[in-house]
Amino acid sequence: MKNIKQIKKLFLFFSVIIAILIGCSKKEKITGGNFEGKTLNVIATSEKYKKLFDKFSEETKADVQFLSMSSGEVIAKIKAEGGKPMADVWFGGGIDAFMKAKNDNLLEMYKPKGFENIKEGYKDNEGYWISKGITVVGFLINNDILKEKGLPVPFTWEEIADPKYKNEIIMANPAVSGTSYANVKGILDMYGEQKGWEYLEKLNKNVKFYGKRGKDPQEKTVAGEFGIGIIPIDKSSFDVAEKHNLTAVYPTDGLFWVPEGVAIFKNSPNLELAKAFEDFILRPEIQQLIAELDGKDGAQMVIDGTKGYKLGLPKDKFVKEDLSTFGTKRAEILEKWEKMTKGK
Repeated sequence: MKNIKQIKKLFLFFSVIIAILIGCSKKEKITGGNFEGKTLNVIATSEKYKKLFDKFSEETKADVQFLSMSSGEVIAKIKAEGGKPMADVWFGGGIDAFMKAKNDNLLEMYKPKGFENIKEGYKDNEGYWISKGITVVGFLINNDILKEKGLPVPFTWEEIADPKYKNEIIMANPAVSGTSYANVKGILDMYGEQKGWEYLEKLNKNVKFYGKRGKDPQEKTVAGEFGIGIIPIDKSSFDVAEKHNLTAVYPTDGLFWVPEGVAIFKNSPNLELAKAFEDFILRPEIQQLIAELDGKDGAQMVIDGTKGYKLGLPKDKFVKEDLSTFGTKRAEILEKWEKMTKGK
């Protein structure tokens, strides 16, 4: 009889422990409550994040609607609508645009759970934006086009400024593409202001025209319209290169890079849901999912422990950039760049 009582006590004890553990597990998964009937509107740089949004929707019961748009387009549209929020969350795009939006009072301040785990330099310390990873700028080479014209495959920024590549290069307009702006700003940081603009003038002579979409350089290089595309380089670039007999290149004389921002728009109609989304994306398993969807090398992630693809990214080639002036000098740089390129 005594043994039966002890067994019952043990059963009760373990039942309580299991219930507590299950409860804790559920708390870790819940990202801020049940938002059934609510809709989170997201501006994203690509439609490839559907799996991420579906997972958030599955956990919170909220619907997620997203629209693909470049960072330059986001700022232009908000300005055109008098600062009215066009969505709840801004997901991805060069950090320069987020810095500009913060200065224009277009972003909500919020430090999500896990904020402290983001490496210094990849978040706004006041909480107006965080980063989900780093974009790295590289080349996509159409081997057949260069071969037809007797041109060698370039591996450095210095090489592509050589006049022999005249009209063989395409890059996106830095006013609409965060990657392209990172390219221009990185050149100015690497060479210094005077030599940097001198270099950009030489490169401009080799660029036939500037794409109006961030995707233009990759698509037009794949199509054989250009021999060299200046692109954000990730796993998809290497996959495209393998499929179409192209070459993806990390420039060996310097890698330009830019953090990709995430922020909540000021006066978001669904503020608590937007905050829950930022909490959600900083969880380790969700960071891992983002690394996979973005096709990033591990060196491009901003939270330690997040594994990425092994793409051979040479971290020692990262150019030392002045992120503090990414946003504040944006208008000045783009104005000078516009005058130099004369609407090309």
